[in-house]
Amino acid sequence: MTTSTTFASLAEQLQTGGPAAVFDQLAAALLEQKEFHKLFDARCQRKKFEMSLPLHRPTSFEDVPNERRDEFEVAYMAAAREAGQLLLDDKKLGQAWMYFHAIRETAPVKAVLDAMPLPRESNDASEELIDLAFYKLVHPVKGLQAMLKTHGTCSTITSLDQQFQNLSPEQRSECAAILVKSLHTDLLQSIEREVKQRMPFAPPASTLRELIAGREWLFADNNYHIDVSHLHSTVRFARSLTAGSPELALARDLAEYGSQLSPQFQYAGEAPFTEFYLAHIQFFKFLAGDEREAALAYFQQQLEQAPDEQDQALIAYVLVDLLARTEQLDHAVVLA
Repeated sequence: MTTSTTFASLAEQLQTGGPAAVFDQLAAALLEQKEFHKLFDARCQRKKFEMSLPLHRPTSFEDVPNERRDEFEVAYMAAAREAGQLLLDDKKLGQAWMYFHAIRETAPVKAVLDAMPLPRESNDASEELIDLAFYKLVHPVKGLQAMLKTHGTCSTITSLDQQFQNLSPEQRSECAAILVKSLHTDLLQSIEREVKQRMPFAPPASTLRELIAGREWLFADNNYHIDVSHLHSTVRFARSLTAGSPELALARDLAEYGSQLSPQFQYAGEAPFTEFYLAHIQFFKFLAGDEREAALAYFQQQLEQAPDEQDQALIAYVLVDLLARTEQLDHAVVLA
């Protein structure tokens, strides 16, 4: 239907059926033409007409009296929900997100993202997935997985560093777990290749710790098997893993490996992680429920030996965090 015939038909409807019929036919025409943004405007405009409000800014709340905002908001949200779903069905995810985000109902977009297969290469579709899922926080875990697939570890770590504070604790834990598993797999494969080259008949090891145990030659001459900055960042992210998480064993493996690197590759962190990898080994052991008393004693000793109040505060925070996350609230309250 052309624009001229649409207007002619609407004018006829106005004469025969009145304004309600006009809005009905307009909506039907916009649906048929897949003009979903205009449909949203038309739905809001109809509500303003019914409320005897100005029509020139159909989606604005500025001309809606305070005492009637709730009434208009119900119609606005219904129109946004409709437009968003229609755009989702039309595979226009970015445009759909705008409507669902406006009404704080992004679950439908997340469901679509969740059902999408991970991309194998970077293209417009994969970039839209990453933008919505990761940067717009609709599904950060899916976005991180897609980023690892299409952009690699370095870019993914940089992006996660920038976004980490915007994630919920649960999302941080899930994203950390993905990175830990990915880096652990890469590191394990790298070391297995070197061991097989030097010891073709060596029995397979079940863990990374077993693989490097007693093989100091793996680290001779400042040797390493993974980008050490990636290792440092991933171990740091792993502090967000939840207590009892299966990835804690992998994170501890990474820290054990890091602790055997040449000192020049063991970058210091803030207290109590100045001995970066050794401190993280104790941290992960505590969260995993392995030798907790010894791990707790390690950080308590750090607290007692801290040279200034700032370091003491940082160490105390880590201790309280560990105790709270492992539901030892009585101890945490005393320390706090």
